[in-house]
Amino acid sequence: MDVSSRVLSELASREAALDAQIEAARAQAQETVEAAQAQAASILRDAEARVKAMQAEQDLQLEREVQQIREQATSAAHEQAQATRARAEAKLGQAVDTIMRAVLP
Repeated sequence: MDVSSRVLSELASREAALDAQIEAARAQAQETVEAAQAQAASILRDAEARVKAMQAEQDLQLEREVQQIREQATSAAHEQAQATRARAEAKLGQAVDTIMRAVLP
């Protein structure tokens, strides 16, 4: 029986060692998962910050383009108004000449 007791004691000791190894592996796996989750969260925050920066740059570029289009449209409108005024003044001058010729002999 002494041999049986030693064998059982050895088996119990090995089982306890295996349980400790399993528990250590679980703890290490949990730490690895937590580290991976933290890294994923960091990557996600970084990606979100990049997206916001890219969106801000895109908005700024769009605002610049809109401003440029407005300036071009305003300039074109001023040029058209000036050309229309010049034509109207020329026609007014012609009308005055026509009236003066008709009235004065």
